[in-house]
Amino acid sequence: LLIFSPVCDIEVPERLSSSYEQLKHYCLVERCVHMPAREGSEEEILLVHSMEHLEVAKSTQTMNEEELKRVSENYDAFFFHPNTYRCARLAVGATLQLVDAVMSGKVCNGMALVRPPGHHSQRSAANGFCLFNNVAIAAEYAKLKYGLQRILIVDWDVHHGQGTQYIFEEDPSVLYFSWHRYEHQEFWPSLQESDYDAVGLGKGKGFNINLPWNKVGMGNSDYLAAFFHVLLPIAFEFDPELVLVSSGYDSGIGDPEGQMNATPEVFAHLTHFLMQLANGKLCVILEGGYHLKSLSESVCMTVKTLLGDPIPQITGEMTPCLSAIESIQNVRAAHKPYWKSLMYEDTSFLQNLSTKSHSLKKDNPNPSTEHESKITSSDETVKVERFLELHMKNIKFPVPPIRTATSPHCKGSAHLLPVPVHLVKEMDKTEIKTLVSAFYADLVKEDETLLSLGSTLAILDKILKREVCNGIAASPTSSVPVALRHSVRFGFQRVLCIFVGDMDITPNTEDGRILIIHIGTKEQSGKASSRHFFSFLLKDAKGNDFFSAVLGFILPVAYSYQPNLTVIAVGPNRSLGKSEISLLFALLQGLAESRIFAVIEDTDMNLMQSIAKALVGASAPHFGVYVPPTQEKVDKIKILRDQFQQEWKMLQCSGKLSGFI
Repeated sequence: LLIFSPVCDIEVPERLSSSYEQLKHYCLVERCVHMPAREGSEEEILLVHSMEHLEVAKSTQTMNEEELKRVSENYDAFFFHPNTYRCARLAVGATLQLVDAVMSGKVCNGMALVRPPGHHSQRSAANGFCLFNNVAIAAEYAKLKYGLQRILIVDWDVHHGQGTQYIFEEDPSVLYFSWHRYEHQEFWPSLQESDYDAVGLGKGKGFNINLPWNKVGMGNSDYLAAFFHVLLPIAFEFDPELVLVSSGYDSGIGDPEGQMNATPEVFAHLTHFLMQLANGKLCVILEGGYHLKSLSESVCMTVKTLLGDPIPQITGEMTPCLSAIESIQNVRAAHKPYWKSLMYEDTSFLQNLSTKSHSLKKDNPNPSTEHESKITSSDETVKVERFLELHMKNIKFPVPPIRTATSPHCKGSAHLLPVPVHLVKEMDKTEIKTLVSAFYADLVKEDETLLSLGSTLAILDKILKREVCNGIAASPTSSVPVALRHSVRFGFQRVLCIFVGDMDITPNTEDGRILIIHIGTKEQSGKASSRHFFSFLLKDAKGNDFFSAVLGFILPVAYSYQPNLTVIAVGPNRSLGKSEISLLFALLQGLAESRIFAVIEDTDMNLMQSIAKALVGASAPHFGVYVPPTQEKVDKIKILRDQFQQEWKMLQCSGKLSGFI
């Protein structure tokens, strides 16, 4: 072991071994397809790096300690060992093996546990523990071998991947998104071009997105807000053919580098959202992460999600901090000229007043030499480990043995699904009549509703008792009020219900136990938007107003509410097509431990099949050419956001902030 600086103390082999052991502990290893690592070839490395850089790296294999020390001094926070070159080639090769497996269809998605990391490495220079830029090489490799024209790179490491930015800043075929601890240029790599106004160069303008965190302590709500209000709107517009993640977990709780507060389950939610892009083609490649317990638990959360497991409930108050709101708004303002999804948004630059007065420069006269050198005490490390042990026990829940249930009414479409859907026997008619007369008589006005409750309540009971994860019932939407009251009677305190189509909506929302969102073509008579009732009129929506409504309002409100159950009712006269409806189902599976009950009035088999596929975890269908939202709809959504952002705090990251601007 050759170490020339205490900086190296945190980039250790245990980062991989502890993550792998935790994957085995959760029995995840046996559920994955294993791929042997190979060395990346010189030709593959030269897709990104210069010949000079490659030759210097090769020459270190036979150097003695003094020579290694001398060559390492040429780089910022990089230290050679005789085995570094081979390990870095293996990291490149393993990453490309994953890309091949995903692009060939051998696997849907995957994760490469590799070190050394790569995102700081530049075309002709090692940097920040990184020799070869694994993810950048993967992007160029995928473009060359598979003819891809649009690749999204998401870098959630706590350090800015300036190497990746430099490589692609003039390339419109690669959209690079990075959030990173910045603190007004005082945190390593301390570059002006890591700020929000570095949007790319030349033809690449708009394709480099930097979201700087100007204070430590960012948490789950800040990360989710960044996805809702910045990354996802632009990513769906960009429409990538492949998503690569520079997956650094130093942005998680307890890490000595990041000093952030995000808990491991947030990475399950972030991964889940990215799985809805590029037809599910997602490659996650390890970058940083230096608190072994936080790292390993976060890796497991990511892999569980890639495998299609239900998403654990997010924890913590869903209130992004003011500094995060400032950064997010500035990014939106900087990118408004380049993206149709932002073109009508009321964005203006903010002055980061919440953190400017807390400048750390006086305490850190030469921040560029401090990369990855702040090590928390052993007491703090143990404290975080104990917290995570308890936290992970609290968020774990028994995964239902059955993913998706339906009734015999849907049997005609069950054989079309990628995995079997469990058929649930209807409730006995006598039992239904007894239930209705005792609890639901005021809600059942028609015989058709009564007849449908046998299958509706049978499936719902399986979900409520956690015997199945989700379910789909072919039933008139008039049965939904019964389902909602039934869920509340069972003990569920927060039920989110989304009505799609034109229908009479009668459930009582006064006590806050039911939140209703209506997406239709006609106003609900006598119903104005209120704290627990919202109505969106999306006439002839073809993926345009839909994204603005879902990402700009529905998801932020739903995550603020944190339901125990989501009910989605699809009725007649829908303004949404099956692609939009399927994506809505997919996105909402991040809530309520993925418990969703679908009530479908339409007997259209294509729609039933599409929804059932979404429920069993199939990737979202392709939307085609992006159509921008209409200014009318954007303005109406802005009015709603302004009206309710104090109640539902996840709305605060877009539009004007009440009492602030």
